[in-house]
Amino acid sequence: MKDLWIHIDNESPVPKYKQLADAITQAIHNKTLQIGDPIPSVNQIIEMCNLSRDTVVKGYSLLKKKGTIESFPKKGFFVSSNTGNVLMFLDTFKAYKEVLYHSFYDNLPREYSIDLNFHHYDIDIFEQVLTRSLGLYSKYIVMSFNHPRVNAILSKIEKDKLLIIDWDVNSPPDVSYVTQDFGQGLYNCLESKVETLLPYNVFKLVYPSYTFHPSTSVDYFKTFCKDYGMHHHVVFNAHDLELNKGDIFLTVSDRMLVKIIDLANQKGLIIGEDIGLVSYNETPMKKYVHVGISVISTDFEEMGRQAAFFVEHNEPMKKVIPTTLTVRGSL
Repeated sequence: MKDLWIHIDNESPVPKYKQLADAITQAIHNKTLQIGDPIPSVNQIIEMCNLSRDTVVKGYSLLKKKGTIESFPKKGFFVSSNTGNVLMFLDTFKAYKEVLYHSFYDNLPREYSIDLNFHHYDIDIFEQVLTRSLGLYSKYIVMSFNHPRVNAILSKIEKDKLLIIDWDVNSPPDVSYVTQDFGQGLYNCLESKVETLLPYNVFKLVYPSYTFHPSTSVDYFKTFCKDYGMHHHVVFNAHDLELNKGDIFLTVSDRMLVKIIDLANQKGLIIGEDIGLVSYNETPMKKYVHVGISVISTDFEEMGRQAAFFVEHNEPMKKVIPTTLTVRGSL
């Protein structure tokens, strides 16, 4: 603590309580202060920096809210054991998850460290990782999935430390989330381009049995097709996939996206002319693949930005990121 130096600039537009909090955060980032180290008392900071008691208390309250410091009765303030540690727990690693992760990383102040893990929809891995991590992180950014044990596992995490991302399913009540809408959001996307879709003969949703994509999309796809009088079919088995001139395909699987393109080439069908093709989830390459793949997707960059805001500002969050349909050469 003898090496701790805090400079408060009286001419700065940054509030003094924020300067104080930033100085202590920087000292932790620079390893001047280590986990478990005591930090000066309120009275010591008042004397050291010539600040009012209200300013120091406000600065320390901000640090406690962020989980940077913790206090113990009759002992004082200490650097928290989970300062700046964030667990990001995703389902699988795919191209659009990489977009999400890098947006989260780029928008998070550098004093935070991120541990990235994947559960691959395995409930035992999901439970093991989260149970072992309890108390080790200031924030938990978790992709949930549809399993009856998920809710009880997530309930072990303090609500103010947990953010559910991408899919709000099996979440404890009143928990923060930033997600997409796999139901009405899909319907609205299709409706927004209905004039482009109606000329096709049959609308086929490719929803392979191995996918973990929310099944609510199937229900809303069927509802849309019925509302607009479109002949439609859901393909659950890859072996049942057939391509005919006049078909339009919506696939929730990139593996099936490649299969459709391969089959179209084999049959001499031109994507964007003979058949239509839409893929779920934007990736950086889809605008360049083949003739340009039309995409239904949420904004994963924005989802990453919102998750970073939750971590930095420690405020409850309940946001649904809009889903849009981007039309390219494949339609």
